[in-house]
Amino acid sequence: MVAFRRSQQAEVDSWIPWLEEKAKKFSGFRFYEVPTIARIWAPARGFIDGGMSAAIGDPVVLQRTLTVYGDVRRVTSPLQITSRARITSLLLDHDGDVLWRSFGAFNQVASAEVSPLCEPN
Repeated sequence: MVAFRRSQQAEVDSWIPWLEEKAKKFSGFRFYEVPTIARIWAPARGFIDGGMSAAIGDPVVLQRTLTVYGDVRRVTSPLQITSRARITSLLLDHDGDVLWRSFGAFNQVASAEVSPLCEPN
């Protein structure tokens, strides 16, 4: 899940129970939260990371949170993310190819689309 604003955390959190269930069911399934922060904020990285770490607190959540600082287009362009207004959830294969994408909070339609793709062959 790629997020662009602090206010999008609720959308990220809406996916977590479903993703945790998949990770328990399928040993090779992994998921990550990827907050993407513009280069202008890089000088405050220590402060931002410290604040996020304190707010998160849970070591499991911290391990799956991969913060990207820099040119946001280096994330959005290759993943073909055209809007930063909502989070983008992506399913990637082992080669990094995008198999599925959805925008915004968890919903039944999106979960029904992606569920069969999460299962091992």
